[in-house]
Amino acid sequence: MLVLLILHLVAALLAPLLVRRWGPRACYPLALAPAATFGWAVAHTGAVRGGGAVVETYPWIPDLRLDVALRVTTLSWLMLLLVGGVGALVLVYSARYFHAGSAGLARFAAVMVAFAGAMLGLVVSDDLLLLYVFWELTTVFSYLLIGHSTERRSSRLAAAQSLMLTTLGGLAMLVGFLLLGHHAGGYRWSLITAVPPPGGGYLVAAVLLILAGALTKSAVFPFNSWLPVAMAAPTPVSAYLHAAAMVKAGVFLIALLAPALAPAGPWRPVTVVAGSVSLVIGGWAALRQTDLKLLLAYGTVSQLGLLTIVLGAGTSQAALAGIAMLLAHALFKAALFLVVGILDHSAGSRDLRDLSGVWRTAPGLAVVAALAAASMAGVPPLLGFVAKEADLAAFTGQPLVLAVIVVGSALTVAYSIRFVWGAFATRPGVAATDVEPPPAVMLAPAALLAVAGLAAGLAAGWLGGLLRPYAELLGPVEEGLALWHGPTVALGLSAAAITGGVALHLVRGPLAPALARLRAPVSGNQGYEWVTHQFDRFAIKVTGTTQRGALPQYLGTMLLVLVLAPGTAMLTSRPWQTSVVAWDTPAQVVVCVVIVGAAVLAVGARRRLTAMLLVGVTGYGTAMMFVLYGAPDLALTQFLVETATIAVFVLVLRRLPDRFSARPLRRSRWVRRGIGIAVGLVLAGLAIVATGARRAPSISLAFPDLALSEGHGRNVVNVTLVDIRAWDTMGEISVLVAAATGVASLIYERSRTGPRPRRLHPSQDRRTVWLRGGSTLQKHRRSIVFEVVTRLIFHTVVIFSLFLLVSGHNAPGGGFAGGLVASLALAVRYLAGGRYELAEAVPVGAGTVLGAGLALSVGSGVVGLLTTGAVLQSVQVSLWLPLVGHFHLVTSVFFDVGVYLIVVGLVLDVLRSLGAEVDRHVEAAGEPARGLAVEREGERG
Repeated sequence: MLVLLILHLVAALLAPLLVRRWGPRACYPLALAPAATFGWAVAHTGAVRGGGAVVETYPWIPDLRLDVALRVTTLSWLMLLLVGGVGALVLVYSARYFHAGSAGLARFAAVMVAFAGAMLGLVVSDDLLLLYVFWELTTVFSYLLIGHSTERRSSRLAAAQSLMLTTLGGLAMLVGFLLLGHHAGGYRWSLITAVPPPGGGYLVAAVLLILAGALTKSAVFPFNSWLPVAMAAPTPVSAYLHAAAMVKAGVFLIALLAPALAPAGPWRPVTVVAGSVSLVIGGWAALRQTDLKLLLAYGTVSQLGLLTIVLGAGTSQAALAGIAMLLAHALFKAALFLVVGILDHSAGSRDLRDLSGVWRTAPGLAVVAALAAASMAGVPPLLGFVAKEADLAAFTGQPLVLAVIVVGSALTVAYSIRFVWGAFATRPGVAATDVEPPPAVMLAPAALLAVAGLAAGLAAGWLGGLLRPYAELLGPVEEGLALWHGPTVALGLSAAAITGGVALHLVRGPLAPALARLRAPVSGNQGYEWVTHQFDRFAIKVTGTTQRGALPQYLGTMLLVLVLAPGTAMLTSRPWQTSVVAWDTPAQVVVCVVIVGAAVLAVGARRRLTAMLLVGVTGYGTAMMFVLYGAPDLALTQFLVETATIAVFVLVLRRLPDRFSARPLRRSRWVRRGIGIAVGLVLAGLAIVATGARRAPSISLAFPDLALSEGHGRNVVNVTLVDIRAWDTMGEISVLVAAATGVASLIYERSRTGPRPRRLHPSQDRRTVWLRGGSTLQKHRRSIVFEVVTRLIFHTVVIFSLFLLVSGHNAPGGGFAGGLVASLALAVRYLAGGRYELAEAVPVGAGTVLGAGLALSVGSGVVGLLTTGAVLQSVQVSLWLPLVGHFHLVTSVFFDVGVYLIVVGLVLDVLRSLGAEVDRHVEAAGEPARGLAVEREGERG
């Protein structure tokens, strides 16, 4: 199963390349991925025939009891047949549905295969959290497929609506899974069903939340508005997602959970009521439609309601009938959607008011449509009849539910006849529709699905034997599937439903006014639009009330919340230590006095530069505290970070007024000081409480030994970053890359990988200069002393940064500190020579440096996986080189090199955005700049 998932991933990644080379014909080889799923399921039929299971388990997060647990039983085996078989046929169909040069074809092919893989993962997941991951992947991929025609507003709105509703339902379902797994002691569904979860209020909440996710996914009332709107998607998408795959996910989940959760209080009332409403209103709405695709969409809503009733009943007979209807619906509904796509292609319309006499010019298509529609109507000997009769038989003891099913079945017959009659009959007064015979490649998939419904109906007994193990999870099965059970009540009700449906169609003329008048006062789509509009209005009011554009107010509000919430908790609970050591040496007192004094003076500073320098003093004072406490690595990093921060402040302050506004300072100076003192006291109290709250030995006590034995280094801080807690560092450097991208996007008006300041050609200035970029600056901005010093120290500083990088595993330093030192060297060179000098120093883009660093760090993790079986695990390699001798190389050094490059790339991005790009904006605004003239001279030359 894992191999099948990987196959779909590879196929999805290759899809754009194949489409670029072969066009729509690339869908043929791509169909092999879902076809492999179908073949795998067929090959494992014997393993699940008697109620067995195919299981694969791969360790994921053992400490959290999470595994990649895959399990195939009768229910998931059937879904694999549908997901794989229908998916392969739809991709084959798509090869002729789309034409060469179709917009977005490469994206469609890739997402379609990826969706098939996500559905595969969803139905085979034994772990509820893993199931949720695949559940949300199907949501994202369906959003992309529904919104395939990005140029059409209706497609974009339909995709957004489906994404909004199914995502909210998925989040509710996740909470339900967490409640269920927490009380059941794990998330493996096979283990939860073996030992039923304990009852209680939590179970009621979990059931309601899980059902919310299932009903939204399957577009069951009250969440049925998104499915008809989703018909804006291409027909192959509708045939797959809205007949055999995505909308089946919700009823699949109901079927999966019913054996364990059906006895829970709200389960049956919710499934019966929601399913009954969907069954009736969907069927009634289908009778009003003139668009054949919308007719099928509302019919799908109706029959998903029926599936919800039957699969949620929680009895063995209903389970067998429901799983048979699950198969029958996928076969006939996918076939009918494909028929609509052929009509749309050939006739140029799918409006039944414009179609007439199509059966004469496309008799094969008419036969396929009639066969599939007959199965949908429940006409013998098709599988739809077998499943419908089993549905009725399962509820013979529940007259109210039985009446709803009969009414819904009659409506199904009526709109099935309406579909065939409207699409293919000869209508008086309507010109005959000129339809070319469909290509065999398009007709064959629909024909195979329709014929499969007939074959399954004829082989109902054999099919029932395959599906029986699922039903037996809910109890003994008294009556299996069969084409003929004799003159039973269910047979009579089935005949009554067919008769009623035919009668509804015959009186369609007199019934038309009633169809037009008898509808819900507000449609589901209108309700969705009203709710989203109200949320938009509420968001605008909240934003207008809270977002006033005053940064001091925002910061003050956050700090006040910090003071009131944790501060109040501390004062009420008083979790104080009995004794606190104020200081260890008098030097610490001196440093503290300097820090406090600088902080107080910073609050009252009138000039921005003064305030920035005073804040810097507090940072340097903190670094001195690290020195006094014997933490050289932390001190070095703090010194470097503070220096880099000052450099960034310098870049920002040059575009701001020299002084703060006077009036706010005079009015609120003491308020700000009071807030600052309160925050300081609260944070100090939290630090004291936190240090005294430990009840167990710290895991860091084992770090020195682990650093040497596992990380092969003596610098515990550095080894912790690149080995012991390398996953944390991986997350942090990912945030750094995202931060660099965010900074650049706020400043750049053009791509940061686009044109940068030209490197100066040697012929532009043949004189001996200290910094070649210095000549591009205006005279009042140049400092010859600064340029000389920069030229003398730049290379030394860079070499020192490399020393810190390579020595950090056993001495103070490391990739972060080394990257900061190199970055400061670049900052100095920019400040001395301007943006052209920065381009001379680093001729590559910041994005390239960031990408290389991230790739190197991730690559080192992959190397650890290949060599030790654990991601980011360090390996020590002993080497001997001439003139060097024996030395030991630890693979985590490559991870550290990646960190080094990311830090350099981040600061380079800051220098080019807040520095060089701001310089360019200034020059473009018309301010005199020598650099602009030099650039233009270079372009002319």
